[in-house]
Amino acid sequence: MVTLGLIGFGTIAREIVSAFPQDSCRWVALTREGARPAVPANVSAVTRLDALIEARPRAVVEAASQQAVAAYVPALLDAGIPTMIASIGAFSDPILAARLTDASRNSGARLILPSGALGGLDYLRAIAALPEARVRYTSRKPQAAWRAELAALGLSAEHEAVSLFEGTPAQAAKLYPKNLNAAFAVALAAGIDKVTVSVVADPRATGNTHEIEVESSAGSASFRLVNAPSPGNPKTSALTALSLVAALGELLDREGRN
Repeated sequence: MVTLGLIGFGTIAREIVSAFPQDSCRWVALTREGARPAVPANVSAVTRLDALIEARPRAVVEAASQQAVAAYVPALLDAGIPTMIASIGAFSDPILAARLTDASRNSGARLILPSGALGGLDYLRAIAALPEARVRYTSRKPQAAWRAELAALGLSAEHEAVSLFEGTPAQAAKLYPKNLNAAFAVALAAGIDKVTVSVVADPRATGNTHEIEVESSAGSASFRLVNAPSPGNPKTSALTALSLVAALGELLDREGRN
């Protein structure tokens, strides 16, 4: 039985666990002090990072927050444990990004950034070397996904689309740390200085929509992904957990062959 780790045990973590046969994996989930999540029989909840490290998981999946990335992932990499990051917006902090990269390089532990709710990242990586390339990423979600943000601004997107934000990937990651990890995934692939981010609450949106428009000397491209929201959290695409499961499966297959 393979031991795997989780940081957090919310909607995404539960979906990851349920995707693997219960008798194939033993999971150790790092949760907040005082938290008592209901966990399946094959999941052990711990509240100390050293307890997670002592379990020597084959890999750990962060599925909590950008703050959790900063608090726990460097030590996991230092300990030689491959770690997958869902909260890619954490890389908007250049000091943390350098710390993570250095820890991975020094220990040899893989730092894995899955595609999450997106597609087309291979195209963006290909045009990243072109200095004139420009990318526009738009997050377009139904009003339900932005209810709190709209209420804070005294706005409603019940009848018409409302633009909530336009700016840089780093600004988007800081303003919306739980919503716009996809925007920073685009930025990491194409180059941070090439990307403009827009956030729209749209009553006509049928799902969590990601629109990527690219112009460069290599040509033009347009990607549009309409993802069903996760049943447990309308801010998150159901595809996010599926992407993490696929990346984790590939990691285990690769290690099994070595």
